[in-house]
Amino acid sequence: MASATTNPRLHSLRRLRRRLPNRVFAAVYTFVILALFYHHALTLLHFTTFTTFCISLTMFVSDIILAYMWSTTQSYRMNPVTRQEFPENLEKFLDRKDFPAMDIFICTADPYKEPPINVVNTALSVMAYDYPTEKLSVYLSDDGGSELTLFAFMEAAEFARIWLPFCRESNIIERCPDAYFSSNYAQNPKTLEIKGMYENMKIRVENVVEKGKVSNEYISSELQSQLLSQYRAKDFTRQNHPSIIQVLLNANKDKDNKGQPMPNLVYVSREKRRTSPHQFKAGALNALIRVSGIMTNAPIILTLDCDMYSNDPLTPQRVLCYISDKSSRPNLGYIQFPQLYHGLNKADIYASEYKGLFQINPAGMDGLSGPNYVGTGCFFLRRTFFGGPSSPAQPEIPELSPNYIVSKPIMDQKILDQAHHVSGCNYENLTNWGSKMGLKYGSLVEDYYTGYRLQCEGWKSIFCDPKRPAFLGDVPITLIDVLNQNKRWDIGLLEVGFSKYSTLTYGIRTAGILVAQAFGQYAFWGIWCFPITFYAFIPSLTLLYGIPIFPKVSDPWFLAYIFLFLGANGKDCLDFVLAKGTFRRWWSDQRMWHMRGVSSHLFGSIEFITKRLGISTQGFNVTSKVMDDEQSKRYDQGIFEFGVESPMFVTLAMAATLNLMAFFCGGIVQIFKERNLEVFFVQVFIAGFAVLNCLPIYEAMFFRSDKGRMPTRTTIISTLLVGGLCAASSFILKM
Repeated sequence: MASATTNPRLHSLRRLRRRLPNRVFAAVYTFVILALFYHHALTLLHFTTFTTFCISLTMFVSDIILAYMWSTTQSYRMNPVTRQEFPENLEKFLDRKDFPAMDIFICTADPYKEPPINVVNTALSVMAYDYPTEKLSVYLSDDGGSELTLFAFMEAAEFARIWLPFCRESNIIERCPDAYFSSNYAQNPKTLEIKGMYENMKIRVENVVEKGKVSNEYISSELQSQLLSQYRAKDFTRQNHPSIIQVLLNANKDKDNKGQPMPNLVYVSREKRRTSPHQFKAGALNALIRVSGIMTNAPIILTLDCDMYSNDPLTPQRVLCYISDKSSRPNLGYIQFPQLYHGLNKADIYASEYKGLFQINPAGMDGLSGPNYVGTGCFFLRRTFFGGPSSPAQPEIPELSPNYIVSKPIMDQKILDQAHHVSGCNYENLTNWGSKMGLKYGSLVEDYYTGYRLQCEGWKSIFCDPKRPAFLGDVPITLIDVLNQNKRWDIGLLEVGFSKYSTLTYGIRTAGILVAQAFGQYAFWGIWCFPITFYAFIPSLTLLYGIPIFPKVSDPWFLAYIFLFLGANGKDCLDFVLAKGTFRRWWSDQRMWHMRGVSSHLFGSIEFITKRLGISTQGFNVTSKVMDDEQSKRYDQGIFEFGVESPMFVTLAMAATLNLMAFFCGGIVQIFKERNLEVFFVQVFIAGFAVLNCLPIYEAMFFRSDKGRMPTRTTIISTLLVGGLCAASSFILKM
């Protein structure tokens, strides 16, 4: 095999010139932070009342947290890099017949929140990769144990016989059927015929989901009837059922309508019992690692969320550009693609793009030891799941070894029996699965935790961000879904941050301080709630009662606050725009950062604490991917969707109401009556900045009549609570 230095190249690496300005800015910003801490210390030493001492101390703690979280982001700025692949050169290094086999994992858990037709589109898009089809195996994990999902994939298996050769012959790029037929495709008799077949399949699948069962009119063969009958057993439930493994397409047997081999398509629903731990998505993926190891044992594994369809048929070749070049990164364990989305509105009102999380920060981590695993769009070397690079892989049975060669057909009875065995709910007992092998257990965010632990073991990774997105997914279109998703992340991340594998201890010791800091940015995501909640409430409350808590404009320390505010936001905006973002979307990003602080971060931290205290919590919740027409219309228009009652909306409405009162009552009083704006300028500015960010909340509370408005009960409760808070503050601040 040729080396990477031989022309033509397989890939290139370029360090971004902004790394030097980033380092200079970080040094200056650090100096100003230390100066501010000195100012806080002086304030605490010369307090006048106990109340002002408590406020000053709380502000000091808030600023310490802000400073720490800012310091973690600097690890991404020290050495950002960008890469480029040249898949057109791959066949000069590696014959197509020598392409390694690839197992693709797709996970779904609820046919009502994750519509099966969307999962089908994801599967068809990767089955149609420009890759030897006999070397592709697609495994679907149905953790919902639903006949609706199995039926959808039976339909998909038949449609694939037509779809795959059509994609190959027409050389189309968008190989997700729904995306292709929603584009400006060439309308000719052939494409219209295939579209008709797709629409017919879609209608059948959606009708079955609407009815909640597969009725006899949709069953076309005795085999289908037998397979679906197992779901109707008396004791079969989502949380209590045996393993179900069904090979829907066999690469050694099934052909498409042009006589070419089809990829393997395997449906898997792991065994579940009420008394056994389920470990949510991590457990499902570990079951797929074992099942696929028994059946195909491909050296490369792609993990995909059920709604993240392939947008580029050459994506596997991009991965091989790095895997084929052993010098690209020693101890390479996985290659992560950014998690990108289609259907975002122009302003991205919920900041669902997560440009920092999925694009900016991974490029910075790639200049260190590589990006984290984000749960989807990630190609692993199977060996990565079986211990560190310097330790031998030691699975409990030889058939699960990453180097084991499967010699029997996928439909061999012994293969199927063993696959059922390793997907049993008690199989992992007394094994290293979830601790030293596979995805790691112990956090709701198994992707983050697994990537972190793998890098601590010595594995490295690569961030692959081609111009054409490799994968595109759906975004939540309601605020409650966005906040619930974030709350779940907060709980899982704090579980890592406050565990024996904390980035502050284990991470620094095993991965180094910069890598540990990069992971620490997310491990302690939830503690943003403390400073954000403080600055959302305390400055406004003290402004209402005429108590200054910041330096006046003529005070030199005022410049420190101005520099820190403008420096942090200006640098964040610049990074966002340089990453091909827009100012409008950056504004949405910073607004949602503040909104999450007093809602999902706050409630996620509370739920984490109660969980630690042994109080039962909700556990894992699947984010809904179902699109309501009216909600979709409002989302496209950039209108926030509230519509339901939630405690998280109460705190949001409280912060919005209080800052509105403070800005117009306290601020106007200081400007026109007391003539004392110089003393209260910072507090007035904070309240005004909050009001500007809360405009969608005011609109939802007072000016809208549609179903997505803020519930009247939530508005009343939040207003009463603000009144009570103001009354209590009046008493406390006079102490």
